[in-house]
Amino acid sequence: MTGSLFRRLLVMAVALVAITLFAIDRTLVGTEVRGRVFAIGLSSSLIALLVAFFISRSLARRVSKLKQVAEGILDRPPEHSSDDLGSLEHSIASVAKELRRLLDRLRFESARREAILSSMAEGVLAVDPDLRVTFCNTAFLKAIGFRGASFEGLSLLELVRDTGLHQLLREVLASGESRNIRFKLSAAFGRTFEVQATPLAMPAGRGAIAILHDITDLERLEQVRKDFVANVSHELRTPLSGVIGYADTLLDGALEDQANNRKFVEIIRSNAVRLNNIAADLLVLSDLESGSDPEPEVISVENVLDAAMVTVQAEARERDVQLISENIENVFVSGSRLRLEQAILNLLANAIKFNRPGGEVRVSATVNGDTQVAIVIADTGVGIPSQDLPRIFERFYRIDKARSRQVGGTGLGLSIVKHVVERMNGAIEVESQLGRGSVFTLRLPAV
Repeated sequence: MTGSLFRRLLVMAVALVAITLFAIDRTLVGTEVRGRVFAIGLSSSLIALLVAFFISRSLARRVSKLKQVAEGILDRPPEHSSDDLGSLEHSIASVAKELRRLLDRLRFESARREAILSSMAEGVLAVDPDLRVTFCNTAFLKAIGFRGASFEGLSLLELVRDTGLHQLLREVLASGESRNIRFKLSAAFGRTFEVQATPLAMPAGRGAIAILHDITDLERLEQVRKDFVANVSHELRTPLSGVIGYADTLLDGALEDQANNRKFVEIIRSNAVRLNNIAADLLVLSDLESGSDPEPEVISVENVLDAAMVTVQAEARERDVQLISENIENVFVSGSRLRLEQAILNLLANAIKFNRPGGEVRVSATVNGDTQVAIVIADTGVGIPSQDLPRIFERFYRIDKARSRQVGGTGLGLSIVKHVVERMNGAIEVESQLGRGSVFTLRLPAV
């Protein structure tokens, strides 16, 4: 900038000197006078060149400062000046300061929005008018199992091969109205999402943003609730039908039937006991799920197993099943003795009921590394099909419904066992082979 301005001024000065000398040569006739005038003109021209040089340098510096201010990189305030260029410099500096403030604010707001959207548990997806992805957060990428390096610039179908989501966003872009649907996202391993999509104003036109809320667990809980109500209704209906039916029979004249009236009353009592057991187990399960545990105590596992085996000894003899205690160590756990004994009783009762005549039930308790107690109850019964193993701890779930009703039980025993063990910070494992028996292992922290 300085060189260019100085060159222009130099050319103008040289031209001015040449014109002046030419005029002197034409108008003056004396040699001495010409020499003096020429010297004066040359001196004046040199002084003018020096003045022009310094003026151009000053102007160049001021223009450079203005350029720096305009580019927003001037960190110090401009020097005070009262001329027009100084006023312009101050104006541009004020504009640059305001622009920097606005840019900082925009960066902060952008970073804050990015942090909020990235930390959301719900998946967020934004697309442009051509259905190209402009933004999606970590939750969305995790839901669809995205393993690429970058999602920017990808089309929606390249990122998510799901026609349902694609069609939803197309409708929002076309209509400019919000949409709210529920569907299973195949890219998210069949999980169910409730999706709310709304239009999004963008520089290139109307885009769309979708928020995906995972409701898979809510749907599962709702299904569990429905199954629970259906199962409770079914379990209560069977004994109630027996009570009502035999009571009506007695009222219709069977009270005078000496051969059968006592039998009918015994059936009514049996069904009433079954109803009472269902109600009692439901109350126990409700207490366990509510978390209202009694004060924990140190429990001798050996004493609990001995008491439980004495309780079921009569039923084992009746069904011709042998109870065998093997390797029961004197180990201790912390929790509710009543609940632990109830869990062991439920496991022993199932091992006896679903065993075969002449079968065995083996019970052991060992400690592993002074940190964990393993209580094992193994039987030689009918076993559990592999497809049913994941569901045996569900409330009222029955593998063989006909046999379950034949041998009795509420269908809540294993669910109670699971809750008792978990409330004691333990875990329950099961191994089974159809026709060869089952092995239940309770693992509890030792004290």
